Amino acid sequence: MNSNTTGKKIVDAISGIFLPIINLITAASIIKSILILLAAGNFLSKDGGTYRIFFAVSDGVFFFMPFMLAITSAKQFKADPFIAMMIPFACLYPAIGDILENGKTFDFLCFTVPSAVYHSSVIPVVLAVGFLHFIEIPCDRWIPDAIKGFMKPILSMIIVLPFTFLVFGPAGTWIGSILTKAFFAIYNFNPIAAGAFMGAIIQPLVAIGAHWAIVPVALNNIADHGYDIIMPLLAGAVYGQAGAALAVGLKEKIKEKKTVAFQSCFTACLGVTEPALYAVNLPRVMPMIFGCVGGAIGGAITGYAGTRCISFAFPSIMTSVAFVGQGFVLFLLSMAVGFAAGFLLTINFYKENQ
Repeated sequence: MNSNTTGKKIVDAISGIFLPIINLITAASIIKSILILLAAGNFLSKDGGTYRIFFAVSDGVFFFMPFMLAITSAKQFKADPFIAMMIPFACLYPAIGDILENGKTFDFLCFTVPSAVYHSSVIPVVLAVGFLHFIEIPCDRWIPDAIKGFMKPILSMIIVLPFTFLVFGPAGTWIGSILTKAFFAIYNFNPIAAGAFMGAIIQPLVAIGAHWAIVPVALNNIADHGYDIIMPLLAGAVYGQAGAALAVGLKEKIKEKKTVAFQSCFTACLGVTEPALYAVNLPRVMPMIFGCVGGAIGGAITGYAGTRCISFAFPSIMTSVAFVGQGFVLFLLSMAVGFAAGFLLTINFYKENQ
């Protein structure tokens, strides 16, 4: 099997896993953006029940995304979807998540389970369900039908859960931790290079769910110094993917795919790039790369400007108030430049059949 065939199968698998949930992600992101606008304009109180309930459904789609991914991954990998659902049941169970997501650990089968973030994650459940497929094959072959109904999920969980908590779960955190350390090493050497580095890698990290490792670092920076330098560097990357998605929509011939691309561009402009990543840019590869190039250019601009955020926020035009201050004008410019770069590269160099 040549590398092109393998690459296409991987891309097709990614598309098959994420495409079924794109509309839900899009709807959730629009609801969340409307709530942010209403709260910012003092039309709705964040402490009120209306805000809390609608925010719960919009944020809950992302928080509990591993459940949806378990179902779509099971379909893609030909695993039992109900057994696959048992994996995020364990990962997101409050007594487990509250420990691991706060940097604490516990023992499991004589091993120490590393801390990890499971809510909104991608890597753990997708890898675990893919692994589940291979565990189910001998179970289906060798377990008698009379007891298979309950023995198959028991044996599957006994085998799959240790790998999930000891290997697959920490993988995203390890990746994010390594890249965060690399960022600070580069930032101390050259802020412009650090901005380009973060702008280039953040959206691939979002695609695999590893970007959450950056969140505690940014929060800690705000707590210790009153500001953070990491989050502003990500603005160009958000709009780089938006620009690339818009270009794909303009070039796409199939009406349904064109509509998805335009919707994804809109939600990316609101600060939520998952629809653009999973449904548009990542499956086509080159628009994803062009969006990352736009992110690198935009990140270099904010790195040069020394832009800071005074409260935690993922960068977008919706949350720009958090970035007012030093380097704010160049922060806004980084969004425009990132968008333009992603759009122009994609519209000029991407071919639909590649």
